[in-house]
Amino acid sequence: MNATEINFDGIVGPTHNYAGLSEGNLASTRNRDSIARPRDAALQGLAKMQRLRALGLSQGVLPPQERPNTTWLRTLGFSGSDSDVWGGAWAGEPMLARAALASSAMWAANAATVSPSADCGDGRLHASVANLQTMLHRLLEAEQTERMLRRLLADESRFAVHAALTPHDALSDEGAANHMRLCAEQDAPGVEIFVYGREAREAKTGFPARQTLEACRALARRHGLAAARTVHARQSAEAIDAGAFHNDVVAVAHEHVLFHHEHAFADTAALYAEVRAGARGLFEPVFVEVPAARVSLEDAVSSYLFNSQLVRLPGAASLTLIAPSEVRENNRTAAYVRELVAAPNAAIGAVEYVEVRESMRNGGGPACLRLRIAMTDAERAAANTGFFLDDALAAKLEAWIKAHYREELAPADLADPALVRETQTALDELTRILPLGGDFYPFQR
Repeated sequence: MNATEINFDGIVGPTHNYAGLSEGNLASTRNRDSIARPRDAALQGLAKMQRLRALGLSQGVLPPQERPNTTWLRTLGFSGSDSDVWGGAWAGEPMLARAALASSAMWAANAATVSPSADCGDGRLHASVANLQTMLHRLLEAEQTERMLRRLLADESRFAVHAALTPHDALSDEGAANHMRLCAEQDAPGVEIFVYGREAREAKTGFPARQTLEACRALARRHGLAAARTVHARQSAEAIDAGAFHNDVVAVAHEHVLFHHEHAFADTAALYAEVRAGARGLFEPVFVEVPAARVSLEDAVSSYLFNSQLVRLPGAASLTLIAPSEVRENNRTAAYVRELVAAPNAAIGAVEYVEVRESMRNGGGPACLRLRIAMTDAERAAANTGFFLDDALAAKLEAWIKAHYREELAPADLADPALVRETQTALDELTRILPLGGDFYPFQR
């Protein structure tokens, strides 16, 4: 049975701004209160999706969430019209208001953890919504994410969509950004790697370790994964404190290849051994470790070298790295990538650079923008095809962005009550472009 990995990218939302809400995310902190360009950010994301389609890859889209989240603000005692709620929150609780405004759901790699049907005990594709409980602005995403995934994967005979784990410090879960899968083919059993930063019983030090071992184990049980092909690897504290707030800032995998920084994991040798044991008889894993002497953690984090997408283009003998232009602009990462792809029989034999600078400034590269879902042909036919990108949908989305997004959002603009009406008008129209239904967003009900 053939299977294809489809990248579902989050559309950057109309309220994209630089509030610096994400502790441990150095780009987010560095660009706090600078002027954002929501229209450019969304168009860059769409152009990246179209570039991957032009390279022969399958591509889907995921909608922005309703922001400002006036429904949540009402639970905190604000009342009146939605514009009144927003104005009251901005004036009285600016920290909470900024959390309610965040467009961070564009980071679709944090939406959920997905295991393909080839790995799951019941033969269905399983997706568990991430609770994102470490950061308030992200904790607010789970309910709308679950509703969206149930629209996309509605056939319960083929798909199992799980609600987020209980949002508690012991079960902290950040989705696919801390999950990797190695395999021979997308429709064959693979080895799933869950990367965690801490155990629930441990005291917190340094930057937040956002994924717990307990959450990883719960996801593996939910999905019915074989214990022999499930690996739990600890992220190194050094990487977290260097700004690698998710594993995908220091590691990325595709098919049989794991590409990672030397200091990505607490015990690299143990990880390799467990992966090899799980892959025995299925495939031979290839590990591409980037020495710290060549690329420092600082350069890896600032350029987002590992937050690139690893893909196999149709007919290609080796993998291609879809990297942000910042990798090319950093002398050390650019030199390393040139050598990497030029090596004889290279596992990663080509690089394509994409421009996602406006969203990168909020702390995530090309890989953060996408949720990977490997589907068999039958599963793809059963999914809601209205979320799959083609030229017609891309044209509609481009026109929609140009019609509704502001060119700039300065910090002073965020208090504008008109922002509520603008975003609601835009999202209401989006529900007629994507198959979301007229009651998808809370303001529509």
